[in-house]
Amino acid sequence: MDEPTSVLTPQEVEQLFTVLRKLAAEGCSILYISHKLHEIKALCDTATILRGGKLVDTCDPKQETSRSMAEKMIGTGLKDIVKAEGRTFGPPKLVVSQLSTVKAGHFDVPVDGVSFTVRAGEILGIAGVAGNGQNALLDALSGEIRGDDREAITIDGLGIGMMDTTERRRNGLCAVPEERNGHAAVGEFSLSDNSVLTARDRLGMVVMGLINGGAAKTYTGKVIADFAVKALGPGSMAGSLSGGNLQKYIMGREILQKPSVLVVSQPTWGVDAGAAAAIHQALVDLAAAGSAIVVISQDLDELRALSDTLAVINMGRLSPARPVKDVSVEEIGLLMGGVHGAEAA
Repeated sequence: MDEPTSVLTPQEVEQLFTVLRKLAAEGCSILYISHKLHEIKALCDTATILRGGKLVDTCDPKQETSRSMAEKMIGTGLKDIVKAEGRTFGPPKLVVSQLSTVKAGHFDVPVDGVSFTVRAGEILGIAGVAGNGQNALLDALSGEIRGDDREAITIDGLGIGMMDTTERRRNGLCAVPEERNGHAAVGEFSLSDNSVLTARDRLGMVVMGLINGGAAKTYTGKVIADFAVKALGPGSMAGSLSGGNLQKYIMGREILQKPSVLVVSQPTWGVDAGAAAAIHQALVDLAAAGSAIVVISQDLDELRALSDTLAVINMGRLSPARPVKDVSVEEIGLLMGGVHGAEAA
């Protein structure tokens, strides 16, 4: 089984594990592949750890910690997310009011009356099982889906709900979609050209209609260096990078633009534990500098570590945002499963 819990709620994960334990007790051998190390600890009898396609260790996961296994995976110590103590937030920066989209295809889940506020310096996490409107929400925020109400989305009081993606970027909003290949990056373009696609206006890469190749190359080199992207240089084709390295490049490309508002979906999809920790720290540092950040993720551990406030999306509806410390995993699971109001249920 390869990442079998990626579209399950916590309660459904426990049900799956009950079935797997019964199968194992009946004599079935199970190979369980996952990056969720707490699941390996809870379920597995032995763990084989790979790094760079090679075996680095075989261990008893019940005798290990999630951290110790992660450090074996990356071959070095794992850094904790450093957040300043006594953090305070500034005024509302991103305000979304009754945002709705239209169903675009048979499998599309539109958002329905979504409202939330993200303050300067705050990270809002949005949890949910895949396919519950996350893509429609990101497209509506980024401008790929343009609305008919200017005030449905505001940045620092400016209504951007009817602007396209280019206008929204000029006014401080950057975004990273879930799908990196063909959506966040063009595989047939160099990394420098991909930088021009999203940073041209914000970083002056186009002057009087002409691309400033030197500026694009310099910026791309900084992204490669700061986010440890394994590439031959700014001229490397995006399609030549591994999925994890392309993800690091895309995240770095947007974070280093220092946007006023950053919206990201699945920020650490496909990267190792060490790279994930670096991306998490970069997001925390960006928020500390005054940006408002929205993180859409299926990884509850990621959201609980990163976020200041948390909401859950289910069938296009968003629960009220609450401080992370006040929300239990059980509550999050119920909301992910569509129970809006556990007491009433």
